[in-house]
Amino acid sequence: MRLIAAQFVKPFVKSNKNDFIDAEAIAEAVERKNMRFVPIKTDDQLDLQAIHRVRDRLVSRRTAVINQIRAFLLERGLVFAKRPAQLKAAMADVRENAEADLTPMMRNLINVLWEEWKIVDQQIEELGDALERISAADAGCTRIRKIPGIGPVVATAIVAAIGNGAAFRKGREFAAWLGIVPRQYSTGGQARLLGISKRGNVYLRKILIHGARAAVLRIKRDRAPIGAWLDRLDARAHKNIVIVAMANKIARIAWAVLSSGNEYRPAAVPA
Repeated sequence: MRLIAAQFVKPFVKSNKNDFIDAEAIAEAVERKNMRFVPIKTDDQLDLQAIHRVRDRLVSRRTAVINQIRAFLLERGLVFAKRPAQLKAAMADVRENAEADLTPMMRNLINVLWEEWKIVDQQIEELGDALERISAADAGCTRIRKIPGIGPVVATAIVAAIGNGAAFRKGREFAAWLGIVPRQYSTGGQARLLGISKRGNVYLRKILIHGARAAVLRIKRDRAPIGAWLDRLDARAHKNIVIVAMANKIARIAWAVLSSGNEYRPAAVPA
């Protein structure tokens, strides 16, 4: 059995859409020599992918709860800093302060939202612990976690998406699949590169860029082999461009480690 992305079959649909024309298009697409197929995931990969999907939904739900609490308090003249930690630290005072301009009904709703916030926080923490245990037990996750910017969440997401990376011939193909390479619009022999294509796995691209942001901001550039490259890029490009370029490099290194089966070995810093 082979899986083909629908976007690769669409060009072979000749006219109107019906079952016969769809089957003919699939039969024609599958015989193409340069056709790219979707690798079939194992049960372990599907389980990891399910954990990440549930965790991502819970994170979105927590953000919605926090924004709703903040909006209700803002309507009553209570303003807090943007970070959720500031609001969480002030929740006890908000709920118990009798001088706050809150009606009994609004106070009750705030209590309900606060309990929901704590429950969702606990569920996210439990799923994070599960990902930590899985990444510690998996050989591939353990190897790529040594790469700067990759933690247990990013490592398990990469392994759940590509396994050992056999679906790609080189690291650039993996980066292009993630959508973190420039989008090309060339004609007449004139090459024109635009912003990143943003194709492929949206969730994996998001957390990989978050990991790259942490690496760019916290890495000790005078001690890291990649520090000189970051300094040169930072001198001529915007901070967001530097972060996406770092995510591109992390993705390529992760593919090389997974596909080769070797350990991550950073290059030595020149004297």
